[in-house]
Amino acid sequence: MSTKDFIEKDYYKVLGVPKDATEAEIKKAYRKLAREFHPDANKGNTKAEERFKEISEANDVLGDPKKRKEYDEARALFGNGGFRPGPGGAGGSFNFDLGDLFGGGAQGGGQQGAGGFGGGLGDVFGGLFNRGSSGTTRVQPRRGQDIDTEVTLSFTEAIEGATVPLRMSSQAPCKACSGTGDANGNPRVCPTCVGTGQVARGSGGGFSLTDPCPDCKGRGLIAENPCEICKGSGRAKSSRTMQVRIPAGVSDGQRIRLRGKGAPGERGGPAGDLYVSVHVDTHPVFGRKGDNLTVTVPVTFSEAALGGEVRVPTLGGPAVTLKLPPGTPNGRTMRARGKGAVRKDGTRGDLLVTVEVSVPTELSGKARDALEAYREATVGEDPRAELFQAAKGA
Repeated sequence: MSTKDFIEKDYYKVLGVPKDATEAEIKKAYRKLAREFHPDANKGNTKAEERFKEISEANDVLGDPKKRKEYDEARALFGNGGFRPGPGGAGGSFNFDLGDLFGGGAQGGGQQGAGGFGGGLGDVFGGLFNRGSSGTTRVQPRRGQDIDTEVTLSFTEAIEGATVPLRMSSQAPCKACSGTGDANGNPRVCPTCVGTGQVARGSGGGFSLTDPCPDCKGRGLIAENPCEICKGSGRAKSSRTMQVRIPAGVSDGQRIRLRGKGAPGERGGPAGDLYVSVHVDTHPVFGRKGDNLTVTVPVTFSEAALGGEVRVPTLGGPAVTLKLPPGTPNGRTMRARGKGAVRKDGTRGDLLVTVEVSVPTELSGKARDALEAYREATVGEDPRAELFQAAKGA
């Protein structure tokens, strides 16, 4: 789309909407027309294809609030009449010189461009054509690359959080050429992409896609005398060590994103992000289930049968005492609230305590006599009776 087309075409008329149409009305009108004139629905109809391209072009401008504002300002500046012929033409209107309007100023007499705009219309169309008031191309800032790294934490560090040193290798501005890529520090704007770092390719049906420029590799600049260190890329490998705070409560396999901690950007662009994949070592006592920690506590037969108080260790804190009710079965899980992992909101999960009845492998004479007496006292009690009855009834 040329600058002249941008000014002369009435995109509101193309979409059939008023100049004060809302974004929703513009979108609705575009979708309706796009369905009607889409090439897939009008195979072999060149007029429909041209109409579809015109509709897509109109939507590209009016569907973008920034472009729409620039379009409205430009047409207001020209009285909605576009470019008119000179004094011999209809209406005897103005004769504009495109070089004066978009090149930076009027020719001769030191006069300014149309309407007294000393910088021409470069500022009006800067957002659409990447041109400033001087007519020169603006080389865009470029965001730094994202970096992936890994860290291994102890179980306790993962629960409580830790600050760890991470050594990272990434691309950074080449020190030899100050990031320009040119040995003399004076690269030129890429003529292929005009400094944007991207080129358009058609995909049919009036649409186009953008790809990184093959000549400048997306930089927007080309080095006449490539730097020997970075080979003209402006980037060189750099290693650095960074102290990174890993938040409390991370889990094994979690991937943490640290904004702006990646590779530095180019030409004032923002730095990339750092992604840290976390690995957590196991603990000899504690396990984890979501925000809760788990622990298995052995108890004696008498404690499980008669009840009692059991001291339970916690991770990094004092032990807690849980009350074991009489008749506690093997495998029962109790809860110590607030003794688990740290949640995102700063609160803690619970410690899940599973009871495991410990069976002694060796007995003293006194203990054996006591158990023999217990067995005699419970003769006739068969804990498996219900199991057999259920098996027969099934």
